[in-house]
Amino acid sequence: MSHESIYQSLYVQGRGALRRELATCLRTGRALRRPRRMPDARRERVGRIPDMISISERPAEATDRAVPGHWEGDLIAGQDNGSVIGTLVERSTRFCMLLHLPEGKDAEHVKNQMITAIHTLPTHLRRSLTWDQGSEMARHTDITLATDLDIYFCDPHSPWQRGTNENTNGLLRQYFPKGTDLSRHSPEHLADVATELNGRPRKTLAWRTPAEALHQLLSTPNQVATTG
Repeated sequence: MSHESIYQSLYVQGRGALRRELATCLRTGRALRRPRRMPDARRERVGRIPDMISISERPAEATDRAVPGHWEGDLIAGQDNGSVIGTLVERSTRFCMLLHLPEGKDAEHVKNQMITAIHTLPTHLRRSLTWDQGSEMARHTDITLATDLDIYFCDPHSPWQRGTNENTNGLLRQYFPKGTDLSRHSPEHLADVATELNGRPRKTLAWRTPAEALHQLLSTPNQVATTG
């Protein structure tokens, strides 16, 4: 039986107290399945970024996850979209890093925090980053100059072009619910959350954890990733 069949059984068959009990077992805690749609705040973030390079020009090795070091990124927003946390996810290992952004999505602030995070990675894991066309990435050329990380931008309103990151952001909402003040979370707490998430076994990694998959890459820098 597929995981989708199990979810549908929980959503459709549960009734009354049983339904409430079953809903608590779901990651989202919701009793109804909701279609994905782009929130108004996300629509406002989309705009023309100077000197941006389209995802259509991204190397094929990033698309098929054959080579490690290709990342996807985004912001998750808090109460009234006034507080944000940056998320970075490596496509082949699903390893995530969280950016502490107490000053919000100001492009200069995001640039500085991004550079600091990328500099913690070895050069062979700094191949590319894919982001949406949010104004927070207006300083993307400075990031590339400082880190040698090529940055590509998704087509407007196309979150599926960062599918790994979107999935990870969904997992992170367990720790950072919508409508809460994200600025209250310290860098140390963000690091703890990332460590916990990177310690979860993933089916797509043959039940290895993202941390284990990344450690293997760091131990054998010339290895080509084969995870799907």
